[in-house]
Amino acid sequence: MCAVPSRVRSTSRSYTSGVALTAGDRAPAFSLTDDEGRSVSNETLRGKRYVLYFYPKDDTPGCTTEACQFNDNLSQFQRLNVPVIGVSADSAATHHSFKEKYGLRFPLLTDTERKAHQAYGAWGERPGRGVGVIRSTFVIDEQGKVKRAWYGVRPDGHATEVLGELAK
Repeated sequence: MCAVPSRVRSTSRSYTSGVALTAGDRAPAFSLTDDEGRSVSNETLRGKRYVLYFYPKDDTPGCTTEACQFNDNLSQFQRLNVPVIGVSADSAATHHSFKEKYGLRFPLLTDTERKAHQAYGAWGERPGRGVGVIRSTFVIDEQGKVKRAWYGVRPDGHATEVLGELAK
């Protein structure tokens, strides 16, 4: 299990990105590289349900909490045959170090140009903090459509919330 900060709370916050995906929307196309140099895209995931979550930065308190809780619940996601995939603008080398430090067992994708962030509405205005990453999570179904979208996620407890949605 990951050791994570306990001060991070879980509730949603309000952000504006100009893009807001909702249930039934076609998930935007993406093709990114993971921490091991492999290409991962909506095409390679076609026919599978998956969780795609966007986070600000490797090895920071909230991002570590979120990643570790997805990791700690990974066996439950695997039982449901639902891969978990994280996305940030960090480099593959930074992702690799982050994964090793916390024993993360799921892919982290590099989006240095933030194109996927923008397409999914995970980049925009954060009240009182300016423009930046909007912590967001998406459940994508087998047909490549958004089943559920969360914006302005608070990390603590979010992995359990996603599992609850998948169990419906």
